[in-house]
Amino acid sequence: MTSFEQVHERLSEIALLSAPLSRAFGEAGFSLYAVGGSVRDAVLGQERDEDYEIDFTTNARPDDIARLMKPVCLSLWEQGRAFGTIGGVIRENGVKAEITTFRSEEYVDHSRKPSVTWGDSLESDLSRRDFTINALALDVIALEARTPGVQTLFDFYHGFDDLHERRLRTPIDPEVLFADDPLRMLRAARFAARLNLSIDPSIERAATSMAEKLAIVSAERIRGELDLLMLTEQPSIGLDFIVRTGLADQFFPELPKLQLEQDPIHQHKDVLKHTWAVVDKTSPSLVLRLAALFHDIGKPPTRAITDEGVTFRFHEVVGAKMTRKRMTALKYSQELIDDVATLVELHLRFHTYKMGWSDKAVRRYVRDAGPLLNELNELTRCDCTTRNARKAEVLAARMDELERRIEELRELEDLSRLRPALDGVEVMAILGIGPSRTVGRALDFLMEIRLDEGEISAEDATARLRTWWATESH
Repeated sequence: MTSFEQVHERLSEIALLSAPLSRAFGEAGFSLYAVGGSVRDAVLGQERDEDYEIDFTTNARPDDIARLMKPVCLSLWEQGRAFGTIGGVIRENGVKAEITTFRSEEYVDHSRKPSVTWGDSLESDLSRRDFTINALALDVIALEARTPGVQTLFDFYHGFDDLHERRLRTPIDPEVLFADDPLRMLRAARFAARLNLSIDPSIERAATSMAEKLAIVSAERIRGELDLLMLTEQPSIGLDFIVRTGLADQFFPELPKLQLEQDPIHQHKDVLKHTWAVVDKTSPSLVLRLAALFHDIGKPPTRAITDEGVTFRFHEVVGAKMTRKRMTALKYSQELIDDVATLVELHLRFHTYKMGWSDKAVRRYVRDAGPLLNELNELTRCDCTTRNARKAEVLAARMDELERRIEELRELEDLSRLRPALDGVEVMAILGIGPSRTVGRALDFLMEIRLDEGEISAEDATARLRTWWATESH
């Protein structure tokens, strides 16, 4: 928390940035309040980022909002008009703004989209906000006018105190709010992780009893909330909440299954806690964080108890397939699915390095990782969460050595072009054949040479291809 003077300065900045809108709405006889993240972050003393946006609420209806915004904004977007929201970019300063009519909303008849009702009361509008820390409202018209003695900051539900105490509460009964929009249960996870807040027991009880209601929320909205959670500073705070409450069972049932039962004889570490540790250690990149989240989901179905202990043979291969299935269900893009599944499938490759890798093996590692090489190396490092300091030191030294060898090979050859010396068209011309499986086998042959020996000339490749063909065709 910052001092009162600093908070006042940051709130005044919001009013200054909002001035073109506040003048337009005030002159038209409407109210205008900044709400949500901009006010919350000002109270917390957080700096504005490049995606800074101010959300407003007003007693004006959508048609009036659009009419008043149009002259002072560069452009408008009205995709949210049905929910009372009009967005735009303020012409004077380039700040993004979204203005929403006072409202309440709820899901009805098992619909996947909420039904919206307009309102006329600021206090009632704020009561339907997800959490008290987002239910602070700043009267930008009054603050910009600097009218003495007029209240400008409204905190009907003690959000200011909750920010100070680092706790997450709802303005009214959480069961009422979660019934209005079940996605708020996932938002609780995200805000707790982002701001390192303790979650009020009433929220956890409500989420636990109402977890099944998440089924009416679309996969796209769930995915969007999960992505925001994964990019927080410590995602494990929120992830642990969604597992504890049963929310994960509704959209990511593989996750709670990582709580493997401990065998009394063949002990192994808690896979779920290990996953949290890996996720928190990785950089806040979505592909990397998701790969960390999914990297061990193949362990439960591959778990076996042998004389040597608990094993999870081929869990990386099984996990990659499970990753594709789950991410597809959550409507991720095919590119992101491919990238995350590749990292999951390759995350154990490094551990064979202790047996000694040839240059060919290093090249193959680089080739298979492709543009994800840096992410794969980071995931591998973060996956080594052992508490044994000596073992951790050895693993880190091995990864350092592998990265040195990759750089040494890069100095000698172009590892970004790990492909055969000839392409398919050239192969067909040299061998006098058309498109067929033989072309693929020939390219595989040339690729093995590339991995074994590094770069060779087209002339050398042609000669070797002819020799191979003479053997293959007889």
